[in-house]
Amino acid sequence: MGNYEQHRHLTAGIHFCRRRASSLRSSLSYSSPSCSSSSPRENEPVQERLGPSSWTAKDSVGEDYLYRLGKEADNMNITVGARQGMIDSVFVGDFLGKEADIVFAYRQKVTRSFEHLQGDYYIAPAFLVLTHIVKNYVAEQLDTSVPLILGVWGGKGQGKTFQTELIFKAMGVEPVIMSAGEMESERAGEPGRLIRDRYRTAAQVVKNQGKLSCLMINDIDAGIGRFENTQMTVNNQIVVGTLMNLADNPTQVSVGQDWREGDVIKRVPIIVTGNDFSTLWAPLIRDGRMDKFYWQPSREDLINIVYRMYSKDGLSRVDVETIVDKFPNQALDFYGALKSRACDEELWKWLESNGGPEKLNEIFRQSKKKTIDFNPPEQTLTSLLKAGTSLVEEQKMVTKMRLSDEYMKKQTGEGGLIGLS
Repeated sequence: MGNYEQHRHLTAGIHFCRRRASSLRSSLSYSSPSCSSSSPRENEPVQERLGPSSWTAKDSVGEDYLYRLGKEADNMNITVGARQGMIDSVFVGDFLGKEADIVFAYRQKVTRSFEHLQGDYYIAPAFLVLTHIVKNYVAEQLDTSVPLILGVWGGKGQGKTFQTELIFKAMGVEPVIMSAGEMESERAGEPGRLIRDRYRTAAQVVKNQGKLSCLMINDIDAGIGRFENTQMTVNNQIVVGTLMNLADNPTQVSVGQDWREGDVIKRVPIIVTGNDFSTLWAPLIRDGRMDKFYWQPSREDLINIVYRMYSKDGLSRVDVETIVDKFPNQALDFYGALKSRACDEELWKWLESNGGPEKLNEIFRQSKKKTIDFNPPEQTLTSLLKAGTSLVEEQKMVTKMRLSDEYMKKQTGEGGLIGLS
């Protein structure tokens, strides 16, 4: 190797050593507290680890908070934020304050109030929701076993949910509401965990806000009922098992964390609605776990409810009796739909007077409040009877025509579509 090549390799090696030494000096200067006077934690004492994690925060029983949080199954805890004593002190500054949970103020409220139910509505005296709620809140004073769950069932559109909400409003109850659509998930176990979480939320409302609360599940048979040609899923089984466990142990509810003896919550009642409870798992609806209440409003109940419904329209009680007798064997929601159908003719006249349907979008854009000004017509006995006749005719057409039989005539036998016969 010539002198030139030796000189070039020697020079490259010297430059490499200089760069390496400079890099090491910078690293030591940054990481060592003695070499940096600007370190914000220079004078802070070294804290010993409390547990397996590096955080020093404790939970309510004195264990490593971060480690316990990580052990919880499907943990989605967003309530911690940046609270002093709950996370490492380096994350709690003075700029946002010691309680810097920026999510809390914007978190969705899971309870529901019923201020929108304005008016003097009728509550049927036979409706057992009121006594079920009171009985569960005084269960400790009663020398008997009180069922945690009340199942309100009956025909479609008979006002089961509406009557229950009226009782909630009258009693000042803030319930946690669930629907049948939440009884299934693409993740196994998620619906069961959600029910336990919602139940604990209702218990927290009682404890923290001093208000009555409960868990209500609407149309439960649509979510976990067993129908012909339908398949039971793992989540269906978990939901049934969760509700049975809640009925047996209403004050100790786990949402994935380890069981703790001191974790006792307030007992809150559960109310479920449905159309056919014979499709539910029999041990769930047995006496002792669930009180059953079949709701079928009598003629007197229908007249009282419909009369209060149309009281602002000036209809007399005799007019309401005429409507109920004219259309017997109809569900309660039929009499509520009369008012909507009676507005159809007046709405069409209003559209024609304002340039037709093609002008509707322009009218909406020009409105400052982004609403359409329409004065609803006065409801009379004649208009409501006409609307009722129209609705009955539509009902008959659905049952008479059965176009699905013609469209799906090849879909018969094994593998036929569910619900088509």
